[in-house]
Amino acid sequence: MTVSGAILDPTWTALLYLVAAVCFILALKGLSSPKHARRGNLVGAFGALVALVTVFLSSRVENVAWILGAILVGAAVAAPVARRVRMTQMPQLVAMFNGVGGGAAALVALLELPHAEDGWLRLAIVFTLFVGAVSFAGSAVTFAKLQELMTTRPVVFPGLPVLMGVVLVAAVGAAGAVVMGGSLGVAVVLLLVGLVTGVFLVLPVGGADVPIVISLLNAFTGLAVAASGLVLGNVLLVVAGTLVGASGTILTRLMAAAMGRSVTGIMFGAFRGGSTAGSTVVSERPVRSSSAEDVAILLGYAQRVIIVPGYGLAVAQGQHTAAELAQALEMRGIDVEFAIHPVAGRMPGHMNVLLAEANVPYESLKEMSEVNGDFKQADVALVVGANDVVNPAAKSTPGSPIYGMPILEAGDARQVVFLKRSMRPGFAGIENELLYQSQTTLLFGDAKESLTKVLTAVKAL
Repeated sequence: MTVSGAILDPTWTALLYLVAAVCFILALKGLSSPKHARRGNLVGAFGALVALVTVFLSSRVENVAWILGAILVGAAVAAPVARRVRMTQMPQLVAMFNGVGGGAAALVALLELPHAEDGWLRLAIVFTLFVGAVSFAGSAVTFAKLQELMTTRPVVFPGLPVLMGVVLVAAVGAAGAVVMGGSLGVAVVLLLVGLVTGVFLVLPVGGADVPIVISLLNAFTGLAVAASGLVLGNVLLVVAGTLVGASGTILTRLMAAAMGRSVTGIMFGAFRGGSTAGSTVVSERPVRSSSAEDVAILLGYAQRVIIVPGYGLAVAQGQHTAAELAQALEMRGIDVEFAIHPVAGRMPGHMNVLLAEANVPYESLKEMSEVNGDFKQADVALVVGANDVVNPAAKSTPGSPIYGMPILEAGDARQVVFLKRSMRPGFAGIENELLYQSQTTLLFGDAKESLTKVLTAVKAL
């Protein structure tokens, strides 16, 4: 039956929702490959537009002026932020998006509670309230950690596990009271408990584990949105939320596997000293350093070069210079590849997007599984701003925070050149023995400046 005041009948509404759902699925498919990621984003955005327009045309919408005003304000804030955000800050932006989505779902559930009389519907509201609040608060903490508004190291204090247990018991009690017909005030208590839970859940996580927690919280947001779809009786929200929840869960597991860790170890590893927290300790062991001209000679007379990009390249915004260096070497007949570790940078695909921005051909970007065998035939492995993803301790040092993590076998190359700002360890807070091996030389300085000097020297050969 057509809703009074609606333009679309239920048949057309269902068909348009189906179109939007298919767009979301195709968007996820496109995002699985750097080559098609841009197209996937556009398809997903189109699906969201179709869904939004369908809601307006199939429902009797009240307070239209307020709704449109809120959309305009959101667009006015989000568009400039998204355009100006640097690649190194992309994880923080993703964390913000996650948190806002979870918070919105929680608020919708809170507003729907007075109209819910069915016990199953109240159960969906309870789930949305709690999980959405956890996602919002947890995402806020991850944002603060990555933005260095607070320490990036794990925050653990005596009694935290007990306090977390007390909070969870309170959550179960409040949830049960709401399902049994509790008032709006009890629901607000559950919301606040969810916020506290989110903070306590993320505080013990630090270092390179933080981006993985962002992915996990993304899954939480998806589940909250799916549950809010049950609350509102909207099938598309259920489909979209389920897709986000499933993809976020899969991504979290893949990232954890890429670091050789379990999700539980990431979330609770700090309690037993297992978090990949950063360190500020600078080594005083001697290393072999070199000049940009010497590095240029190594590269210019090589036959095969593999470039390993890392977070330092992103911070220095040196991707365009790296791409230009690769082109200069290829013009000399040198085979050049970029070796991409799954967790290089601060988020999955960080290096792929960074280098795609510099127009590096997708064919030159090699994933870890396909490039590791090539290092033995490489004359030079040029490591730019990466550390932990090539650290042999992942294979040789049991008890190390990164032990068991698959790494790029840069040490198998005939010569290894590290472009580093300093001898400060990576996120894992441990020394990289590869820096001290006989075939390794270091070029200190900002990655972009060092690459520019090497590029100039290569062109002068």
